[in-house]
Amino acid sequence: MSRIARGLAALALIVTAGACSGPDEVKKPVVPDKVTYVTGFGALGRDAFIWVAVEKGYFRDAGLDVSIEKGAGNVQNLTVLKAGKAQFAAMDFSGGEVLAGLDRFTEWRAVAAIHQQTLVSIMTTSGTGITKPADLKGKKIATGKGSVSELLFPAFAAKAGLDPKTVKMMPVQATALNQLMAKGSVDALSTFLLSRNALQTAAGKEVVVMPYSDYLKNLYGNVIIAQSALITSRRDLVKRFTDAALEGLRYTLDNPQEAAEIMNRIEPSSAIPAAVAEINTMKPFSVPLGRLDPRRVAAGIEELTAAGLIKPGLTPEKVADFSFVPA
Repeated sequence: MSRIARGLAALALIVTAGACSGPDEVKKPVVPDKVTYVTGFGALGRDAFIWVAVEKGYFRDAGLDVSIEKGAGNVQNLTVLKAGKAQFAAMDFSGGEVLAGLDRFTEWRAVAAIHQQTLVSIMTTSGTGITKPADLKGKKIATGKGSVSELLFPAFAAKAGLDPKTVKMMPVQATALNQLMAKGSVDALSTFLLSRNALQTAAGKEVVVMPYSDYLKNLYGNVIIAQSALITSRRDLVKRFTDAALEGLRYTLDNPQEAAEIMNRIEPSSAIPAAVAEINTMKPFSVPLGRLDPRRVAAGIEELTAAGLIKPGLTPEKVADFSFVPA
């Protein structure tokens, strides 16, 4: 009986092996989908997560081959997407909403949030005597030319009880902001909170921050956007990209030093200490990870409309797809 049992077992093994090695069962190599992602602005700590997602293999495991291009703000990034030179990008959401509300760029949708609130802020240094928005009356404020921080200032001022006409705004190149403040050429900056540590280093003084979000409470900061046509035609691809990018964001927030080192290896112009500082600063504003709330988006649109920045009629569905990061 034992010889019969052994014979049957061997026969079963042969049959099973033959079935498993049949020509119809051989898996063909999967060719990854090639896509391009554009960072929000250059290679800064706020965008480190996308390099981390590449380095850690999150995109590879999702069947994606991702090329990274350095962006230069909302208008340029949206122009690149519209021209089909990239499929995904980072962008300041409220600035994108204003452009969509003016019918300038409409062929995109936000698929995930990087920052759960706008990080645009008024920043000044100790010794200026400026501690609240009312103190800005008669002062000189530098801001990035054409940036969302310039765009949103009138809405912030009105909400804060400050007549924006009583302030002298100086639109300049964004890279010049911290040095202007350090030299005392201006009284304050309208810029992004993530540059607080860089300003403190440049000025050698404590920094005073007045967040726009104290008054414009429903505006998101940076988001990941995708071509709306790609969402329609390759929804699975957008989902795979979004999930992998958010894994990169999660790892970056948990490991800021390593994330900064990864980005520095690929983009040596990105200083590690500055990137670590940005990542640590943005961490409290990135929870819940990736989530876009349609009610908050609607409320943010109302804030922008009330400020006269966009005409009535923009709806959340025209600027975001909420299905990729469900509640």
